[in-house]
Amino acid sequence: MELNRQTAEAALQEASESNPGAWVDHSRYVAMACENIARHCGHLSAEQAYLHGLLHDIGRYAGVSSERHLIDGYRYCMERGWEKTAQICISHAFMIQDISTSIGEFDVSENDYLFMKEFVANAVYDDYDRLVQLCDSLALPSGFCLLEKRFVDVTIRYGVHPSTIDRWKKIFEIKEAFEKQTGCSIYTLLPGVAENSLR
Repeated sequence: MELNRQTAEAALQEASESNPGAWVDHSRYVAMACENIARHCGHLSAEQAYLHGLLHDIGRYAGVSSERHLIDGYRYCMERGWEKTAQICISHAFMIQDISTSIGEFDVSENDYLFMKEFVANAVYDDYDRLVQLCDSLALPSGFCLLEKRFVDVTIRYGVHPSTIDRWKKIFEIKEAFEKQTGCSIYTLLPGVAENSLR
């Protein structure tokens, strides 16, 4: 099945009916952030960036879960031949390529955990992986936000983990790298970011 806006939007709509929640609007803002930043990078497809961002949490179609949504999304996309998006379904949660840096619970089978551990360690990240990792931290269900606001939002829900600070540092590194590519602050590419961050 070809991955394009029509199929991606239909997939998200179906998933939202299966498991309604704030994750759907969050996914839409992640997609828009990916598209806006990619458009200013020069070497990335804004369309592909949008699709990867839109579907990064598609594994949530299967119901409320913690880290299980990563492998559910991977399988969902692989079944449709969307290999890069499948990788991003897992990689977006691991800006540091070590499964022990997860902040969620591994509500998966032992075999799935071992698969994910090896997958994360051996995945070859490119700027699409890194862009979704960044934009995942720039989007609330209500709109774009400063990284720090999203960090607090996630920490309130998941708690403080031994890798929390290292994960934040990695996201700031990725932000800096994309700002060098775009030649501007990424926040200037996210309409309403200041207003939404002050709510």
